[in-house]
Amino acid sequence: MREKHATWSALFAEKRATLSSYFLRRVAHRWDAQDLVQEVYLRLLRMEPADAANILSPEAYLFTVAANLVKEHAVLRQQQPLGSDELEHVVEHLVAPSNVEADVDSESRRRHLASLMERLPPKCRAVMVMHYRDELSYREIAERMSISTNMVKKYIVKGLAACRQRMADYE
Repeated sequence: MREKHATWSALFAEKRATLSSYFLRRVAHRWDAQDLVQEVYLRLLRMEPADAANILSPEAYLFTVAANLVKEHAVLRQQQPLGSDELEHVVEHLVAPSNVEADVDSESRRRHLASLMERLPPKCRAVMVMHYRDELSYREIAERMSISTNMVKKYIVKGLAACRQRMADYE
């Protein structure tokens, strides 16, 4: 009996990573895959010596047990109510606006913000564009516009304040 356990243990040690990958592709959570890997090993150890002696291909048997565990796991998941994580995901999905509505709202806000940017004084608008669109630092903007970095900060503060105020009025 010890000899058969040693054989199963060696086979399991050799195939553990492969089993883990197998389960990870078939179940939703990493912890479920880890539990199933352990369950394969436990089922091998619980096998009667007479039954173990009749197995011609231990590796094929190992993966048959794994396949059956995936099926059992799926059946159990269907019978159990949703877990708290899954329930939150469903509620979040139902509450969130549809993609079309979100896209339309986003496009409308973008157009309104663009019109607000056009109303800014030219230097202020140029600084805002260089900082937020072109991702230039205050120093780089100051060098390009021949102004101080302090002035760049003032333009950004002024531009953001104007946009925030006008967007708040819009909404």
